Amino acid sequence: MTKPALTLLLAAPRGFCAGVDRAIKIVEMALEKWGAPVYVRHEIVHNKFVVDGLRDKGAVFVEELTECPDDRPVIFSAHGVPKSVPAEAESRQMIYVDATCPLVSKVHIEAERHNENGLQIVMIGHKGHPETIGTMGQLPANRVLLVETVNDVQALDVADPDRLAFVTQTTLSVDDTKDIVAALQTRFPNIVGPHKEDICYATTNRQHAVKAIAPKCDALLVVGAPNSSNSKRLVEVAANNGCAYAQLVQRATDIDWRALDGIKTIGLTAGASAPDVLINEVITAFADRFDLTVEQVETAQENVEFKVPRVLREPA
Repeated sequence: MTKPALTLLLAAPRGFCAGVDRAIKIVEMALEKWGAPVYVRHEIVHNKFVVDGLRDKGAVFVEELTECPDDRPVIFSAHGVPKSVPAEAESRQMIYVDATCPLVSKVHIEAERHNENGLQIVMIGHKGHPETIGTMGQLPANRVLLVETVNDVQALDVADPDRLAFVTQTTLSVDDTKDIVAALQTRFPNIVGPHKEDICYATTNRQHAVKAIAPKCDALLVVGAPNSSNSKRLVEVAANNGCAYAQLVQRATDIDWRALDGIKTIGLTAGASAPDVLINEVITAFADRFDLTVEQVETAQENVEFKVPRVLREPA
């Protein structure tokens, strides 16, 4: 039986970013250095396949430090943690390694600097997301106000409209955030923004790549986890840029083949915490069903690499 022809437009960049790569490496190096078990507060990155693989090697994932024993190392996830978490670890004399992405740490430092300058902070982010919790947790509660939408800007109750600064979660939609920033600047003309864009290079690059292929696709799949902010934003970007059917899948077994019946062109990308093995698995699943032509569409090249903490590079 002849397979139907299908063109697969493969977005590049896609998949792992430098911060995710570093965080996974930190857990692996900690297991090599101290042996199992090593505790990890929150999922090290938002991907079940990655977390399950590290769990098989001896990592124990917990939500709070209270679930960790004092005598085993603990790692803080790539999303960052409130200041109270390392403070508690130090008070318990625990060995801990902070795997916070350096680009998230940059936002933490910005927020602290603005606070020291007497500015109240507006954070653009998603309520309940670990990165937002971590960033807001760098400062006293009344010093940071959270906005998620343009409408939230209108409802803000600030201490002094002339003494404000804003920071953003690093994994937001570039377009949505632009609208929220514009609303903030309209309502508070003196609000201070970051010296350099808070949304990280990897989030921006992946969204630009999706914008390039979305109008050419009958459907587009994003490989990523349902709790991954940057992956969900890629689905939204595809839908907002001319793709009629955009879906998030964790792996090939999640693909709804009936929804793809009759398509001629499929787009494929992956969130920043999705490994290559899952992307390749999806490509193989399409090759099994279609006479497949794969075309990579590259909109940027990435060569960023972040060093792991010194404690892991020193002998045990």
